Amino acid sequence: METQEVLKKIAKDDVKFIQLQFTDLYGTVKSLTIPVKQLPDTFENGVWFDGSSILGFSRICESDMYLKPDITTYAVIPWLHSEYGNTARFICDVYNPDGKPFEGDPRFILKKAIAEAKKVGFTFNTGPEMEFFLFKTDNGLSPLPHDTASYFDLTTDEAYDIRREMSVALEQFGIEIETTHHEVASGQHEISFKYGDVLTTADNAITLRFVVKAIAQKHNLHATFMPKPIANVNGSGMHVHQSLFNVKTGKNAFYDEKDEYKLSKTAYSFISGQLAHIKGMCAVLSPTVNSYKRLVPGYEAPVYICWGRINRSALIRVPSSFKGNPQSTRVELRSSDPSCNIYLAFAVMLKAGLEGIKKNLKPIKPLEEDLYLFSDEKLKDMEIDMIPHNLWQALRELRKDEVIKNTLGVHTLQKYIEAKTKEWDEYSIQVTQWEIDKYLGIY
Repeated sequence: METQEVLKKIAKDDVKFIQLQFTDLYGTVKSLTIPVKQLPDTFENGVWFDGSSILGFSRICESDMYLKPDITTYAVIPWLHSEYGNTARFICDVYNPDGKPFEGDPRFILKKAIAEAKKVGFTFNTGPEMEFFLFKTDNGLSPLPHDTASYFDLTTDEAYDIRREMSVALEQFGIEIETTHHEVASGQHEISFKYGDVLTTADNAITLRFVVKAIAQKHNLHATFMPKPIANVNGSGMHVHQSLFNVKTGKNAFYDEKDEYKLSKTAYSFISGQLAHIKGMCAVLSPTVNSYKRLVPGYEAPVYICWGRINRSALIRVPSSFKGNPQSTRVELRSSDPSCNIYLAFAVMLKAGLEGIKKNLKPIKPLEEDLYLFSDEKLKDMEIDMIPHNLWQALRELRKDEVIKNTLGVHTLQKYIEAKTKEWDEYSIQVTQWEIDKYLGIY
């Protein structure tokens, strides 16, 4: 929409307040609210804010920054309506006082990766499948599941109406929902939306987290995208479907009718690039101490660096697509989780894949067996490597990977490693209940 069009729509929608949204280094949604009469000036000049108060942004001595709304992200927030009028939101880009994009803005980092893909003739499409838990809040914030249902259950799925309300709200944000269902663990759910260009799907994923939490709160529930809130049950992942399309022809660059897997050389090199850089990506894709409690054998989360077609223990798999529909050919990365900064995650995924294409990397042999059943000796003989076991190892791998470091940029890399190292250090000195139970009596 053009500026005048959106202003007319805002008037028609009886909008009186505007939330200007953006994300910090961790991908948490932040916002600044303005009255609607300030919006025309905001479109032209932006709105100033204190960047030193945002994790990963500027120092206190250089705090001035401003937001400019992306006009395509306009949406009325369905639950924020009152006698004073409605509230709408725009997702914003962050700028320095000199008018240049802020190099540490996660959305800008993704835009840079998109521009690089376009230069070599590709657009990047993604489709994240985001899992989350709904917990009761009767006794404060605790991991007490809202129901006792399991995968695809209906009769014991007490959140059916809540997911339906979430879906309706998301569609009011312009997000086309494809499926919703109960996941494997009690209280665990998934909402999937339409596959599309990477910037739109990143914006939609950020919006989904924001909407799911707000609707859950309405029902006195807590929604969490924490990867592993409960021990000994499945954690929450964010499987990401990916494909490249040719800019000139509009055709799927991953498709080759003659290939056994219906994959092109471009697709194989893209897969190879991601496998080659997965260790360096892990600190971004699986960014918390808790992330690595999910990435263990036995809970359908990948730990081995390999790929396959039907193998759900593989890090990357090739999902089935409908016959005669080459546009739907794609690959699925399965290690990332929904606690990540989605803009940064998509940026490193794209750059790693492009690096594989640039170097014409050849894929390792696909594996179609359940790797969790293999002994350590057999895995070693097959030269199958593993992703990092914890956040500290992931940060060490990130420091060694020039492609991922260059994707994040000097500013974000430094801030990210500082923040995550501090997180690891805080965790390392904790004395957990497990340790008390295990050692106090013995020693």
